[in-house]
Amino acid sequence: MTKTILITGGSRGIGRAVAICAGKRGWNVAITYVANAAAADEACKAVDAAGGKALAIRSDAAKQIDVESAFNETERAFGKIDGFVNNAGFGTHTSKLADKKPEDIAALVETNVLGALLGAREAARRMSKSRGGRGGSIVNMSSAAVRLGMPNEGVDYAATKGAMDPLTLGLSRELGQDGVRVNAVRPGLIATEFHGLMGDAGRIQRLMGAIPMGREGSADEVAEAVVWLLSDEASYVSGALLDVTGGR
Repeated sequence: MTKTILITGGSRGIGRAVAICAGKRGWNVAITYVANAAAADEACKAVDAAGGKALAIRSDAAKQIDVESAFNETERAFGKIDGFVNNAGFGTHTSKLADKKPEDIAALVETNVLGALLGAREAARRMSKSRGGRGGSIVNMSSAAVRLGMPNEGVDYAATKGAMDPLTLGLSRELGQDGVRVNAVRPGLIATEFHGLMGDAGRIQRLMGAIPMGREGSADEVAEAVVWLLSDEASYVSGALLDVTGGR
């Protein structure tokens, strides 16, 4: 059955990989982006080429009016939403917490925590059977940083991602009777532009020795886990925190 999926922050990295993976299943995929329209357009073309139908929506995950608009535009284009990937987020530059700029921390919390809560709230409102939805699946993008803490690098990032796990556990129990499954994926060291944006392009090589499998992961490997959780194949999986970390 064709599904309709909304992915926040879907123009690059893991979000883009999830969009393409969903496209391979023939699903309808809406992705949100904040500024890079060219990257969003390229991601949509890749989804279409994979066999799906794609839509790019300019939307700030931390603004309620934008969140509502993204859901509305997705439903106008494809019908009711079956899956929501709560993926939008970023990290501040690598440093000790004492050296972080307060304004950077505030922006991080606004997107990674407030944005995640607003997205999950809207998904619950649209997808719950008791509210007229047809059920479905929410996948929150957590991180192995929740367990590791990211000392000397991104304690602030780890703290914001720490919100995703209780959000997943609590919401899965809240929506269980409403036909909505809620799970989280916790990626480890994944080869994306995330590390460079944190000002530490050599981070993966520096930390490679801590990975039992001896290599970094790919965005495609994370995407396969996310799409599985969105699919009917994971019909009895809810409240799970799935590590994709190479054993780290």
